[in-house]
Amino acid sequence: MKRVYISFLQATFLILGLAEIASAQTADEVVEKHLTAMGGREALGKLTSRTMVGTITVSTPQGDISGPLEAYAKAPNKSRTYMKLDLSSFGQGEIVVDQRFDGTTGYMINTIQGNSEITGNQLENMRNGVFPSPLLKYKEAGMKIEVLPKEKVGDKDAIVLLITPKAGSVARQFLDAETYLPIKMVMKLDIPQMGGEIEQTTEFSDFREADRVKIPFQMKITNPAQTLIIKVNKVEHNTAIEDSKFVKPPAEKQN
Repeated sequence: MKRVYISFLQATFLILGLAEIASAQTADEVVEKHLTAMGGREALGKLTSRTMVGTITVSTPQGDISGPLEAYAKAPNKSRTYMKLDLSSFGQGEIVVDQRFDGTTGYMINTIQGNSEITGNQLENMRNGVFPSPLLKYKEAGMKIEVLPKEKVGDKDAIVLLITPKAGSVARQFLDAETYLPIKMVMKLDIPQMGGEIEQTTEFSDFREADRVKIPFQMKITNPAQTLIIKVNKVEHNTAIEDSKFVKPPAEKQN
């Protein structure tokens, strides 16, 4: 009787194991559900550009600083982020940080730390930032995606995707297991200004619809040096953005 009972348990565990395997989703299935949750391939495919306006707050050991933020994106992968922060409480006046990527080269304007070309890992990651989503044609780009075991993010079950590009940082993308909307992304970045490799976590929340596409209107970016909170006030799609907006400006216009 004992042997039969043990065999029954083994058979039960085997069935449960097979059920779990059968219910496991492939990377392609997860990606498709995620793209559908974000608005679908058709709606995403109609986007050629995006302009976002909002605010950014930077938390540092010395206190919080904040100011306006503008972000621009243009297909296939041009991007620009412009922010102006008030550092008067630290005795440093105003700082402008303007990060530009023209699809091939990147340039950073920083009125306090100095201007510099963007190179190495940072540049590779910018090249991977295909608009409106790198996942639309990830195989054509040589990107590999694997489905990892589920994890908890707060009180939510999360599907975890391991995203490995041809070059640049490997990322772990956490998707809400119910909605397939992104919860957070974790990447290891090589940033010389911060002393080398750091792990950075970006959390996404407050999703709203713009032109049938879901946009996170709040993002929290955390790394060992600082925490940034971005709140979006306005999103516009398919507006005309001149290519000159993404290129390194003439020397006399950099300050």
